[in-house]
Parts: sequence; structure tokens; C-alpha cells
Amino acid sequence: MPPMLSKLARFSVRHPRFIVFGIWIPLAIVIVVASSGIGTNYRTEMSMPSGDASQAEALLQSANPNQGGFASQLVFKSSKTVDDPAVKKIIEDAITAVKAIGGIDTSNPFGTPGQINQDRTVAFAQLNVARGTQEEIEVIGKQIKSATSFVQQSDVTIAYGGAIFEVFALPESEALGILAAIVILVLAFGSIIAMGLPIGIALIGLIIAASIVGLVSNTMSIPDAASSMVAMIGLGVGIDYALFIVTRYREALHDGLSVEDSIVEAVDTSGRAVIFAGVTVIVALLGLLTVGLSFVSGLAVGMAIAVAVMIVAAISLLPALLAMVGERIDVTSRAAVVSLTAIVVSGFVAVFAKNLPIFLAGLAIGVVGQLSRFVVPALRKPIPHRAQNDHQSTIWWRWSRVVQRKPWTSFLAASLFLLLLAVPTLDIRLGFGDAGNQAEATDVRKAYDLISEGFGAGFNGPLFLVITGDAVGNKEKISAFAQTISKTPGVEFASPAPLQSDSVALVVAYPTSSPQDEETTDLVHTLREEVIPSSGVTAKVGGFTAASVDFSDYLAKKLPLLIGVVLLVSFLLLMLVFRSLLVPLKAVLMNMLSVGAAYGVIVAVFQWGWGANLIGVGKAGPIEAWAPMFLFAIVFGLSMDYEVFLLSRMKEEFTRTGDNTTAVADGVAATARVITAAALIMVCVFGAFVLGHDRQLKLFGLGMAVAVFVDATIVRMVLVPATMELLGAKNWWIPAWLDKLLPRIDVEGSHHERTSPIP
Repeated sequence: MPPMLSKLARFSVRHPRFIVFGIWIPLAIVIVVASSGIGTNYRTEMSMPSGDASQAEALLQSANPNQGGFASQLVFKSSKTVDDPAVKKIIEDAITAVKAIGGIDTSNPFGTPGQINQDRTVAFAQLNVARGTQEEIEVIGKQIKSATSFVQQSDVTIAYGGAIFEVFALPESEALGILAAIVILVLAFGSIIAMGLPIGIALIGLIIAASIVGLVSNTMSIPDAASSMVAMIGLGVGIDYALFIVTRYREALHDGLSVEDSIVEAVDTSGRAVIFAGVTVIVALLGLLTVGLSFVSGLAVGMAIAVAVMIVAAISLLPALLAMVGERIDVTSRAAVVSLTAIVVSGFVAVFAKNLPIFLAGLAIGVVGQLSRFVVPALRKPIPHRAQNDHQSTIWWRWSRVVQRKPWTSFLAASLFLLLLAVPTLDIRLGFGDAGNQAEATDVRKAYDLISEGFGAGFNGPLFLVITGDAVGNKEKISAFAQTISKTPGVEFASPAPLQSDSVALVVAYPTSSPQDEETTDLVHTLREEVIPSSGVTAKVGGFTAASVDFSDYLAKKLPLLIGVVLLVSFLLLMLVFRSLLVPLKAVLMNMLSVGAAYGVIVAVFQWGWGANLIGVGKAGPIEAWAPMFLFAIVFGLSMDYEVFLLSRMKEEFTRTGDNTTAVADGVAATARVITAAALIMVCVFGAFVLGHDRQLKLFGLGMAVAVFVDATIVRMVLVPATMELLGAKNWWIPAWLDKLLPRIDVEGSHHERTSPIP
């Protein structure tokens, strides 16, 4: 990297107020104002990949735009029969009220076969609306609920099922992540200022990144979920990057360097690693563009913007703030500890109780605690901080030496453990969970249960068989086709559905199994590959359930491409930086072990059902089709962060001493506390998703938490030192001819001679 980084650091140190108040704060204000003035245009466009379901949707839309969109249900239950005049009137009035909204096709169960159960106590009306963004569909759902609210005042039970009425709510992971980060950083580093700088940098960067993403949403399709994903990844990497630089600054300061020289060294060493690690994360995220779906691309671009902003903030804004803080970075008064404790405790209570006044009360106590230091002299006394540079006396250095003394045992034990965790991945089945996984209090779950009780779980996921060709208009042929479908194993009931069109006809089939069951997926493939071709009728199988099958199949085919592209690019980047073939190869393989372990755990919990009740998962089902690709891209990127910081420190020591054994031990000891703290923060942020009610978020959160935890412990603290010890100086070998061809990228930077003794 060019000396520009050192020059940037010195400029930031010598002109800190200009950097903070002349550049960053005005820049943040301009971007936030621009985003507020122009507005955002977040939209979730769930475009389907090319396949039977998308073709069926297009055919239905040509006949009726509503038929090709989202199908949902109004479900009615009565203690009497639905044929009771009073009950029947309520149901028909509700259907009339929905039709009056406009733009909604509504069936009448009294005139449609299969929509009243055998004992005539449960009935449902099928609702169809045109495909639109998630926000537009949510508006329609609210209108329907408002129009039919009068039913709730009667003896008839009404429930709202299907995509129109689904509500997607993210847990308060950002708030919990920040609170957890405060606690972890204070405990790990014993300094409130050292804790506050990484969190402050992350928050400032997040405000700017979120505003930029909002502006970009006006030029490309970015889903609503991007704001939360940007917050999640932005807070994580922002705290991590600032944390590594602050830690290196404190080390240099404790070695006797001046404030300016300490900052320049921190930026010229850890700052280089931040840039390279951040670029690797961006590459991994942009690898998602290979999937070719708009909502995936939107999320990838949004998260990549967040990482880029955090990189720039870490190497420009942070040095200026460090210069303003100077040697006070280690000063923490007892009053500050009292205040921080009150704020953090009240914050946790407020998040879980969803009560803002509790946090405001804690904040007030914190302010009083700070003011009390002017009255109580004992509270002004600083708390002594721990030494930062004596790595050889830490538990981490001793741990590394234990691993290095028995490298084969450590390597085989850790590898076997991770491989065992990854074994369930061999049985992974991609798909989408159905509404039966939602919390029992939600509308869609109530409707799902009523339909399952009255008709069977398969009625929650009807299959739309769209007919074209000479069968259209031939009622006898269509009726015979419906009979053929009804006799197919796995189909509970099939019947022609009214459709005003001269070019297409429609038969609706209800499976015997629930939408998320493997039997339903097999049924879709059987209908397409065997039953329909042998029937003599040209038909496409569509509907939300069939579309989920196509979507899962499509992503399953794209996942190897994504993995291959990210692995190849990461290998090449690491080879450029560390001038080695074995180091990048090991890094790639070990990161794959972390991801594989995460995949294995989520398969065991969510697909096999092991311990599912412990985290509130209602029933076993498929792995959400979108989760593995996002897990891979994000986890691989974050894993490379830790890898770069650890290996760059090892390479720095190896270059200085030429002793691989000592370099490995010192590298682990110098970075272990920081990596562990950063990983714990990530685990807390992602673990918060497990506390939510949505199955998809639970799955994603658990997978991310497991992957980061495994990577920061088993991989970084056992596998890396073991393999580095086994290979010795060969770690840094590269053929001479290849070394000459590759451009030089220095990620270690320049640093002073360490004063701590080397045993």
C-alpha cells in the first residue's frame, strides 16, 4: 500500500478538528439531509427465477393480473354450521366488503368446491391480488382487516392467512448489540474511552452508510430489510475495525511512542489490515451479485456500502479522534463506571421490556453519577488499567504454546470436531418454512391452524395448474384432467377454478402435506415430470408453494458458483498480501470449516429438530433457501477479517525475528483478546435474532452466531497455530517466478521495535 496512508494519518493527527468538524460532521449532515429531502424508495421485489412457476404466473397475469400475484385466505369458523343463515350472511358480508376495496379477486366458498370442510364448520375464501412490492401488499392486508373487522364482533371466528397478511419484524438486535459491545469492551480493555471510540465510529459510520443506501435505493431495487442488514453488518465491522486500530495505538503508546507516532503506526499497521480485510468482505458480499436476483443484489450492495464507509471512517475519522483524546484513552474514573453501569443495565431492561422511560431513567442516573464526582472526591479517582504489551505473560500466549507443543493432536481434534458439526450439512434441504412456524398469536398462524384443522395442512399451499393449448374451453377434458390430478398420490383434492380467459384455464390442487414438507416438493416434481406429460394436457404448475420449490432449486444451483467465486478471489487476495501459497489455502479451507459447522448446526436444529424447542422453533422443516448464501458471504467475509489480523501480526513477527514458532505464539497473544472481544460482540448481535419469533431470523441468527463463535475459538485459537507450527517456515513459501509476477501489497506496514522481551 502507498505511503499515502501514513500521510493521511499524520494529517488527521495534526488537524483533528478540521477532520472532525470540517469534513466528517458536515459530510454526515449533508448526506442525511439529502437522504431526507430526496427520500428513500426501498422496495422488496421478489422476482422469481425462470421456471414453471414464473411461466404459470405470467400466463395467469395475461388472463387476470390478480391471479398471477399473491394468494391468501379469509378463514371462517363457527360453532354452528356455515350454512346457518346468520353465519352465512356474516361470511358473505365479509366477502362483499373485501370486493368493495377493489383490485382483489375473492372466491365465495358457497359456490366453490372444496372450500367448506366436511362437517360444514370451517370455510375459507381465496383472495388474489396483483403482484407488487412488500409494502404495497402490506397496505392491502391492512385494508382487508379493517373492512372485515365487524366479523370479530360476532360469534364467527375470522382468521387471515397467506402472504398478504404476513408481518416481517426484526428484533432489536442493533440496540442489544451496542449494549453488549459496551459491556464486552469495558471488561476486555478496562477503559471507557477505549470502548467509546469504536462504538462512536461505528454509529457515525452507520448514520452515513444508512443515508447513502437510502439514496441508492432511488436508483436500484433495495429491499426494506436492507436497513437492518446494513445496521447489523455496519455495527459489526465498524466496531471491529476501530477496535483493532485503537488496540494497536494503545500498544504503541505504552511502548513510549508519542501520541502522533502511535497513531501513525496504528494506522500504518492495523489500518492496512483494516483496508485489506474490508475489501475482502466487500468482495464476498458482491459475490452475491452472481445469484442474479434483484432483492439479493440490493442487500449485497447495501451491506457493501456499509463496509466501505466503515473502512474510510476507521482510517481517517478515528485517527483525528485519537489525537483529540491523546493519552487520556486509558483514564477511567469510578464515577464513569457507575454512570455506564446504570445506562447499560437500564438499556437492557428497556429493550426487553420495550419501555423507553426505563432507559431514560437509567440515563438520568448516569448523568447524576457523573455530576457526583464533583461532590465525592473518591469517585474522581481513576481505575488503573492493565498492561497491554506484555503478551508473553498472557493466558493466550501460554495457550498458543500448549497447542504448538502438540500440533498434530490439536489439529486432528479441532478438525474432527468441526467436521462432526458439519456432517448434517450432507442432508441439507433448501426450501421455505410455512406459516405453521409463526408465533401462535399471529394472524397467519391462526389461519394456518384453522385450515389445517378443517381441511388438512396441504390446503395452506394450493398448487395452481395453468392449462394452455387445445384443452382450454373443453370442459370435459379439463374435468378429466382435474380427476387425474386428484388421483395422484399426495393430492387431497383438485378442481377446475373459474377463470375468464380464452387462452388459459386453471385447476387448483391441494396437497395432503404442508407447504414446507419434503413430500410437497416431491409432489411438485412428480406432477411436472410424470403426471402432466402423460395426461395429454399442456400445463404449468404454479402458485406460491411451487414458486418456493423453483426458488429453492435455483438457489441450490447458484450456491456452488457463489462459493467458488468467493473462494477463488479470496485465495488470490491473500496470496498477494502474504506472498504465500499455503497460508491462503489454509485460510480458505479453515473458513469453509467454520461455514460448514454453521450449516451443520442449523440443519440439526431446524431440519432435524434437535433442540428446536429450546429456541422456540415450532416444528422441523427445510432450511430457508436464501440463508446459506447470505451466511456464506457474510461469515466468510468476517472470518477473513480475523484471519487477516491474526496472520498479519504473525507475519510481522516472523519478518522481525525469522522464528516461526515465536511469531505464531506472539501473533496469537497479540490479537486473541481483540479477536475474542470482537467475536463476542458479533455473537451477541446475531444471537439477538434467535430471541425473535420469526423462524427465518432464528435460523439466520443461530447460523451466524455459531459460525463466528467457532471461527474465533476453534479455528483462530487452535487450528491456525497448530497448522502454522506444523508447516514452519514453509508457511511463507512461494515460487520465485510467481513472487516476481505478483504486485507488492504490504499489509504489515512500518512499526517500531518491540520493547517487550521475546523468550
